[in-house]
Amino acid sequence: MSIAERYEEIAHCNRCGFCQAACPIFRSTGHEAGVARGRLALLRALIEGRIEWSPELEAPLYTCLLCGACTSNCFPAIATGELVVQARAEYLQKVGRTSIHRLLFDRLLPHPRRLHLAARAAALGKNSGASRLARALGLLRVFGPDFAHAEEIVDSLPTQPLRVRYPEGIYPGQGAGPAVAYFVGCGVDVVQTAAGAATLKLLRRHCSSVQVLGTNCCGLPAFSYGDREAARRLAAKNLEILAATGAAAVVTDCSSCAGFIKSYPRLFSGGHPLSAAARAAAARTQDASEWLQSAPPAESGRLRGRRVTFHDPCHAVRGQGILSEPRRLLQRQPGATFVELAEADWCCGGAGSYALSHYELAMRVLDRKMENLKKSEADLVVTTCPACILQLAHGVRRHGLAVEVRHLTEVL
Repeated sequence: MSIAERYEEIAHCNRCGFCQAACPIFRSTGHEAGVARGRLALLRALIEGRIEWSPELEAPLYTCLLCGACTSNCFPAIATGELVVQARAEYLQKVGRTSIHRLLFDRLLPHPRRLHLAARAAALGKNSGASRLARALGLLRVFGPDFAHAEEIVDSLPTQPLRVRYPEGIYPGQGAGPAVAYFVGCGVDVVQTAAGAATLKLLRRHCSSVQVLGTNCCGLPAFSYGDREAARRLAAKNLEILAATGAAAVVTDCSSCAGFIKSYPRLFSGGHPLSAAARAAAARTQDASEWLQSAPPAESGRLRGRRVTFHDPCHAVRGQGILSEPRRLLQRQPGATFVELAEADWCCGGAGSYALSHYELAMRVLDRKMENLKKSEADLVVTTCPACILQLAHGVRRHGLAVEVRHLTEVL
């Protein structure tokens, strides 16, 4: 479906401006082009032929975080994020893909072993200081003007991916719970490996067995960029693997992966041959915070004396409707003081790889989050998205805060 086929939906925007109050980009810039009604006006002008497709459209189309806050604040509930993604797809068809995105979506993400090699090279460069030297010499500008700045977001990288430490296969558990499958997202696999190890430990503690799946990227990065065919190819490979497992549930500790797998039926809609498999995969997939409701960890007392808060990933709170689940888990920990974070459901500016091409905007959004974190006086902020963890940890260092950033499964 093209954006022209959704003209009536776009035309429902009455330009009331309520989206302004909820949009992190508009609140950071004050520019009308950066808010939902401005983007919808742009799409309407494209459909009506008042403007032409051109490279100048890249900025207004790709500065959207796709956080979904505008739709939550919209009386007709216009799915602006979906419409922007569709417009991005048409932009790629008419203007073209870049070579770096072809490399990422066609050559790297479909092949975990290649991703592991790239991650090891990145870890070597980061941990040795070579990447900082390359940044100082201006060598990273070949990847874009913002890439050099974004390189500093990652403090250090694991030298070994999670799925090298825990290869695909079935691992015995110590519990009486049903067997589950563990979907390892790319971010957890190569960056947040401690979170992955904690998740696997929790799963094995409660389940009779845990199958670490040999899946590739869930497809969300390609889909968000507008490359729907690349997203379908990635998702199709995963569906074959998911269909072959007999596990009662597929658990993932990446809220972005969980949200996108649950949306697979929309990716393979109508009479597509994979539509039934997509529905089955979506029905079995659980965010780790959902799964933990049926298998809550023992009260360890590890958070005793800690002042804890929670940041809601966009793909959890709006993508899946997960809000109270992680809070209940944290509130029941003995000796911990849970405090609510103001604007906890506001995007932190991570949005996957957003900072790689929009560093300054990402930092403005992050600074607002950090100001709220200061007011909470928390010494531990918990979340369930690898990109959010990276972004929040960078914000803590950037603002000089004595705050720890951890994944939910790590602290439990």
